[in-house]
Amino acid sequence: MTAWTALDLARRPDGVAVLTMNRPAVFNAFDETLIAELDAAFEQLGQDTAVRAIVLAGAGKHFSAGADLQWMQRAAAASQADNLADARRFSAMLARIAECPKPTLARVQGAALGGGVGLACACDMAVAADVATFAVSEARMGILPAVIGPHLVNAVGLREARRLALTASRIDAAEALRVGLVQRVVPPDGLDAAVDALLSDLLACGPAAQAEIKQLYARLAPGPVTAEVRELTAQTIARVRSAPEAREGFDAFLAKRPPNWKAPA
Repeated sequence: MTAWTALDLARRPDGVAVLTMNRPAVFNAFDETLIAELDAAFEQLGQDTAVRAIVLAGAGKHFSAGADLQWMQRAAAASQADNLADARRFSAMLARIAECPKPTLARVQGAALGGGVGLACACDMAVAADVATFAVSEARMGILPAVIGPHLVNAVGLREARRLALTASRIDAAEALRVGLVQRVVPPDGLDAAVDALLSDLLACGPAAQAEIKQLYARLAPGPVTAEVRELTAQTIARVRSAPEAREGFDAFLAKRPPNWKAPA
């Protein structure tokens, strides 16, 4: 595994990989290095058969303050072509997280600002401490949340995403839960236990099935269930039902034993 300078990796015996952004002095703000390391880490862990789930965390008091100000100053002085290449790298990193075949979970403490909100939205789910705060803050600096926009819309819906982006308002964890930005809010001392509870549920499910869920649901959107959508879902379940993991799951259920992907309690 690659040695990183802005990112720490801890592997648990149960197959959980914990990625921790390790720039606490700047509240885990990201620059070119952290973007590149996150992209590489999610690519490698997504392909690693020993990994069952990935937790994204931030060292210190805050999850992520978004873009590093020095990085943004460099971008402001750079050419439009250089800015485009920079934005494409950031976009590719968020896509890497969103499209990772393994379940991904953001562990949010303190503040998640700007691109830090984008990181949480790109993950499949997020758990936050009740003291956490969130702001899609780009408009306060005269720019816009463009690259994180699709992930924000996917997480909270168009109307809430527009409101958060236009106002740049800071919201608390309770409101983040209400709009769907996070899925659970707990006291700070219960954050790790809440993450572990979700991981326990994730690890009880078939890893191939979870990869299929992520791939299929990425192609679904609210709206009419068209003939094409019905055919897509029928083809998918027909293929997956005949796969080895499904046979093991049915056999384990009927035999009242744990399936082979679930570690003994």
